[in-house]
Amino acid sequence: MRVLPVKTSDGWQLGVVTGDQVAVVPSPAGHEGPVLALLKGGRPAIEEVRVQVRHAGRAHAVPLAAVESGPLIPAPEKILCVGFNYRVHAEEMAADLPSQPNVFAKFGNCLVGAGDDIVLPAVSEQIDYEGELAVVIGGDCHEVGEADALSYVGGYTVFNDVSARDLQFQTSQWTLGKALDTFAPVGPVLALADAIADPQDLRLTTRLNGEVMQDASTAEMIFGVARIISSISQSMTLRAGDIIATGTPEGVGWKRTPPRFLRDGDVIEVEISGIGTLRNPVRRLVEPSLAAAPTLTAAGS
Repeated sequence: MRVLPVKTSDGWQLGVVTGDQVAVVPSPAGHEGPVLALLKGGRPAIEEVRVQVRHAGRAHAVPLAAVESGPLIPAPEKILCVGFNYRVHAEEMAADLPSQPNVFAKFGNCLVGAGDDIVLPAVSEQIDYEGELAVVIGGDCHEVGEADALSYVGGYTVFNDVSARDLQFQTSQWTLGKALDTFAPVGPVLALADAIADPQDLRLTTRLNGEVMQDASTAEMIFGVARIISSISQSMTLRAGDIIATGTPEGVGWKRTPPRFLRDGDVIEVEISGIGTLRNPVRRLVEPSLAAAPTLTAAGS
């Protein structure tokens, strides 16, 4: 089952995707949103939604293209990202292969949904895309072993780890280049965990204005989803709704010759088999600052 938040006259409701239609299921969302409320309800809530959709049929369905949606989880406690998690990408970045998952954070200001603008900031002219598989945690997860880690997955979605490469390398910490407003598009749907038989057997394709820029299998990850969850959970408790982006494959813009950074008017799409396509237009609202950051001299994620 694939789900998403749907904006209606009665507020945010849960949408269940069937083909090109969305069945809207009334749900008490509150500030956390209907998708997180579903995950917190666990298996009984998910089965109840399945029953409601079967009984309603197409009576309460609307075309997917007409749905107004937003970020799947409007206010996750944590947004964690993994860098250098595909061997060929690490090689193209001239980076040593990591011995442990290389984790950094983004924040709520970064989140936007499918169809929302990625806004190019005035402070940078080197904005790059990174198509990624993301995991949404389904329940409290602390010090779990790799063998049990996937049982804590609520679902899988598509993520774009947008990055300002010039800002990223001004210091040894990446935050200012990674956590800009609108730099974490996510969606368009959450494929619940039982809809994805193997998260290491998915195809990830990134297209810029229709041109394929990244095309890889999640089987090529250095650290699989289970290892990532287990590793992070040794240091912190993961909560329902936490988002973990699992790294990007080769083909990022700034390693191309010449580099291809995002420009005003671009459209960037990240598609993952079994989940869907995250599509976001790119807009520059303010001209770049004259005090632009220095030229890149280091590798990135």
